Amino acid sequence: MTARRGLFITLEGGEGAGKSTAAAGLAEIFRAEGAEIILTREPGGTPGAEAIRALLLSDVPLDPLSQTMLHFAARADHAVAVLRPALARGAVVICDRYYDSTMAYQAYGQGVSIEAVASLIRLVDLHPDISLLLNLPPEVAEARIRTRAGGSDRYEAMGPAFFARVAAGFQSIAAANPGRFAVVDAAQTPVAVVAAMREAIRTKTGV
Repeated sequence: MTARRGLFITLEGGEGAGKSTAAAGLAEIFRAEGAEIILTREPGGTPGAEAIRALLLSDVPLDPLSQTMLHFAARADHAVAVLRPALARGAVVICDRYYDSTMAYQAYGQGVSIEAVASLIRLVDLHPDISLLLNLPPEVAEARIRTRAGGSDRYEAMGPAFFARVAAGFQSIAAANPGRFAVVDAAQTPVAVVAAMREAIRTKTGV
């Protein structure tokens, strides 16, 4: 495959859904097809955004609105320095989380105004061609999180009610954007998840 235009793919979902593993597998498929691949993540992807990520995942007290603003500060830097240039030269960009995660976690999960988050999305004004929601039953996600090395971050330490709100938020976002979203069963094997993602991209975008 030779990409004739940029393609912006985002992976979304709750903790333990396997987004990082799936993103790496998807990148390998596109690389084998001949595409230039930019594999990145949010918050992160630039030195400044990675510094913000470290703050967001730390135990420094931050209210939900402050977290939202930090996410979008990191996102703005990422968009200017990495995402827009890559897409302009025709690369396939695969991003582990993007603005839908901020909407799900900070708005649906923590009660920040949905319209406030939407206004920041409009301000950044860079939208995915396709978003893949990796859907996982809560009990499977919890079991996966328990096997991770290291301690819980700010979000992983929150309780089941929070994650139920986040999951419902992702479902609502996907339902409201059927042209952009594809829901993938993340309880499958990693190979099956990646294959399902590649097929969804082909179906939704023709690429």
